Amino acid sequence: MREISPAVNYSVEEFFEQLSLSDRKPITKIREEKRKGLRPLPSEKLIDSSTVLNSDFRRALLNKVAMYVDENLAGRSEMCIQFASLLSLSLRSLGIQSREAFGKSYYYQNGKEVFVWEHAWVRIGKEVIDGNVDILYENPMFPSSIVVSPYWGVINQVPNDRKLVENKSKIYPEDEDVKNIWWPELQQWLINNT
Repeated sequence: MREISPAVNYSVEEFFEQLSLSDRKPITKIREEKRKGLRPLPSEKLIDSSTVLNSDFRRALLNKVAMYVDENLAGRSEMCIQFASLLSLSLRSLGIQSREAFGKSYYYQNGKEVFVWEHAWVRIGKEVIDGNVDILYENPMFPSSIVVSPYWGVINQVPNDRKLVENKSKIYPEDEDVKNIWWPELQQWLINNT
């Protein structure tokens, strides 16, 4: 099981040792799920109405991207930028014009806004892929009462439990883990599976 530290200047174990006992508890649970192969995958709850590729391949691709970014010690709940970057790279390598989108995501319960945060997703023409949201409950900042399913479909049909507001001036530097670790492996998976 490969693990990547959330902090640039700390190894996985150095980062883990710096945490309080209460902060180690969710990471220990995530590690145990990884060892047992029981981590949640986006396809399990995906709302899919896309016409890009085919349904089985869409689900397999989302799961593969999720598995890579889940190598972060703390799981993938804070890995939306990396998820979007890796997924968009994959789609472009398949000849599909896609791009990462960055901005704010607003979450609603019973029609009332309950949470807002910085988020990343992928755009393909009129479609959007909001694929890394099924595990947001693992993030201690995210309200545990909100359950959000991944979505891949037309942007104007995004489920009413969220609103994605893009900030087109927002740009993130290329992520080293995406570029140097995950993309070369995922690229080979794509070659073998298309």
